[in-house]
Amino acid sequence: MPRTGGSARVVARLRVMRGEVIALGPGKVDLLRAIAGTGSIGSAAEEMDMSYMRAWLLIRTMNSAFRKPLVAKSRGGRERGGAALTDLGQKVLDFYDEMENAAQKAIQPAWNRLRRSLK
Repeated sequence: MPRTGGSARVVARLRVMRGEVIALGPGKVDLLRAIAGTGSIGSAAEEMDMSYMRAWLLIRTMNSAFRKPLVAKSRGGRERGGAALTDLGQKVLDFYDEMENAAQKAIQPAWNRLRRSLK
């Protein structure tokens, strides 16, 4: 049974849908941030405790859902290649953060009322 102790909070979690496909959501955003931080899909996947193949599947899903790719990969060689967010990828992260912040503010009044009903 999950623990219910501790302070109560509400977290807005957004998903951008393209048809039935999740084009962008919390997990994909975390992956984009990890790629931006590590410069590598493999390192980002490892940081998130996911397989490289799973990370690539998520990237392919995102890249195919947007007009331009969000992640660009460079081939290996001696430097082993890498990955980076494209300009659009960074903009999409910024837009997502903006939407999440707006959603969090929008639900705050109802959350304040609901919170009074919790133990």
